[in-house]
Amino acid sequence: MTERSRSSSFPSFHNPVDVHFGDGALAQLPALVGQRRVVLVTMPEARALGMTGQVEALLGGQLAGVIDQVSPNPDVRELAPMYGDFWRRYGQCEVIVALGGGSALDTAKLLMVAGDDDRFSTLVDALDAGGTFNPTRTKRLITIPTTAGTGSEVTPWATLWDRHVKRKKYSLHLPETWPEAAIVDPRLTRSLPRSVTLQSGLDALSHALEAIWNVNANPISDTFAVTAARDMMRVLPQLMASLDDIDLRRAAALAALQAGMAFSNTKTALAHSISYDMTIRHGLPHGIACSFTLPAVMRLAIGRRPDRDAVLAQVFDGDIAGAPETLTAFLNDLGVATEFAAYGVTELESTAMIAAALDGPRGRNFIGAMA
Repeated sequence: MTERSRSSSFPSFHNPVDVHFGDGALAQLPALVGQRRVVLVTMPEARALGMTGQVEALLGGQLAGVIDQVSPNPDVRELAPMYGDFWRRYGQCEVIVALGGGSALDTAKLLMVAGDDDRFSTLVDALDAGGTFNPTRTKRLITIPTTAGTGSEVTPWATLWDRHVKRKKYSLHLPETWPEAAIVDPRLTRSLPRSVTLQSGLDALSHALEAIWNVNANPISDTFAVTAARDMMRVLPQLMASLDDIDLRRAAALAALQAGMAFSNTKTALAHSISYDMTIRHGLPHGIACSFTLPAVMRLAIGRRPDRDAVLAQVFDGDIAGAPETLTAFLNDLGVATEFAAYGVTELESTAMIAAALDGPRGRNFIGAMA
């Protein structure tokens, strides 16, 4: 038996992102950038919130430009002109700094890789065909999340939507799209409104639980996932009652980061797979779309594998039998309904949606899809 075959039976965990966490961590940005030229990719409201100004003050003349027209759930139609303009104007810049929620970070990842031309259609066509996009030009990426939930700051994945033509979503995942570094500064989340605080927190909870009932889980990802799930379930209700509490914001940011670390190696599973149809067909915000099915998915997961049951039990104080009801009550108390009918989805449609989700790439990560 070779050394390679012996080592392949052991769990492995890979995450190359250099993470900087804590109040005031944004001040680390100049040191991370060094002497390189930068483009800032962010959301429109970053200017009014003072975030764009902070980055401008930190980087000075090294900041070559600002792209601040990022829209929620980046779409092919919106990104195509942005992509061409980015590579024509900023082709010589080495680094993208992505500041914002998941949409800003996804947009930056979609902008950071290019082929021999400046056409976004080249990338989209490769994703649509299910093939691999082979970039010939790339940028380095520094991520600065302003929400506590996306996890995108420590993963290589970017979600791209086509809401107008093919009504589907794509997932970009390349070795080149791993961020070089992430700055998680909890103070940047203080301006989040109630709705986004809830949605992002539930997204993080979903990441954590989906990393547990996952065929790719291992003891290292479990450590992150269990801590993230327990902490988010403890912190989020308190945070919703006290949005200005920086201690709670810090705890939520850490839980979201840990959830991101967990699913950076496992990917997501069935609940996320279902969520994409709920978002594109019913307009449900991502954080709600990926979390309202968690109790139902948990019921499908329990009993499939004793080792996964044991890890889930750690999240729910050993009560694996009562865990789905506990999670349902948690969501209901936050104002989130857990039935498809509450979102205008018929039983026939939901059955078809679940079947399609199980057959999708994320659905196949679910331990229940193995049967």
